[in-house]
Amino acid sequence: MDSFIFSLNSTIPIFLVMIVGYVIRKIGIVDEHFATVANRYVFKVSLPVLLFRDLSVANFKSDFDLKFVLFCCIVTILMFSITWILTEIFMKDDSMKGAFIQASCRSSAAILGIAFIENIYKDAGMAPLMIVAAVPLFNIFAVTILTFKAHPELHGKDICSTTSKKKNIKKAAINILKNPIIIGIVIGFVASLLNIKLPTILNKTVESIAATATPIALICIGASFEGSKAIKKIKPTLVATFIKLILLAAIFIPVAIYMGFRNQELIAILIMLASPTTVTCFVMAKAMDNDEVLSSSIVVLTTLLSSITLTAWIFLLRSCSLI
Repeated sequence: MDSFIFSLNSTIPIFLVMIVGYVIRKIGIVDEHFATVANRYVFKVSLPVLLFRDLSVANFKSDFDLKFVLFCCIVTILMFSITWILTEIFMKDDSMKGAFIQASCRSSAAILGIAFIENIYKDAGMAPLMIVAAVPLFNIFAVTILTFKAHPELHGKDICSTTSKKKNIKKAAINILKNPIIIGIVIGFVASLLNIKLPTILNKTVESIAATATPIALICIGASFEGSKAIKKIKPTLVATFIKLILLAAIFIPVAIYMGFRNQELIAILIMLASPTTVTCFVMAKAMDNDEVLSSSIVVLTTLLSSITLTAWIFLLRSCSLI
């Protein structure tokens, strides 16, 4: 029961903030322009600052575990690569592929991971190390996939004016280097290794900006959510939700157990694999000319159902005395 209540307290408030965004858009308090500008702010400012804040205060020198880092890296590469290959084989609509692949694999590791583990173990434990190992790869794969699968016509842009397919590799590399989220992670990691402490004034400023990332992103998802369009894409939404919340964990959690990971390590891996799709998927899909409607649908459904699935995973792991 404690696990169920904890999962509800972790996920339902997030879902309710999305509903608030949907309602205030419907009654005219915010509009599409607000959602577009706010998405840009989250992607380029508040989310990178949030990641910098979380990582800069972590103690990587004392907590570093090469086996754990390699496991997170390899699993991330495998799940994105396999999902991408299978999507290319089975999905017919090319305009949905980028959003589908990203949302099927990309967890709320940075946003929910640390809070989730702190709630169970009273400290962040292995969450920052998992974020350093997996989240940069999340973003590298996301940028690469969204660059190759971009469909400017979804947003009324001139297709002829965009970069040709032959230049996509170069474009993806540039987008990765310019990605604000990756930059925030790198700076935070370096600040942690060098034990850089911000002055109180700067630290409070960083805290204030970081605190805006999640609520604004969630409000934007709700404000941009289009129910009639989402219903038409219910099948890929359900498939992606199954992959995100159940299938990936069912494949890789037994491997993690076999390799000896327990307690905080196992919870961090569970968050990496089976937490709801991150709100950043919607932000990046819209910014990079992919299907934001499908992205928002997957974010909403995985967030709603994760209170049940995460509870089930935690109950199962606790029943087996693994956490």
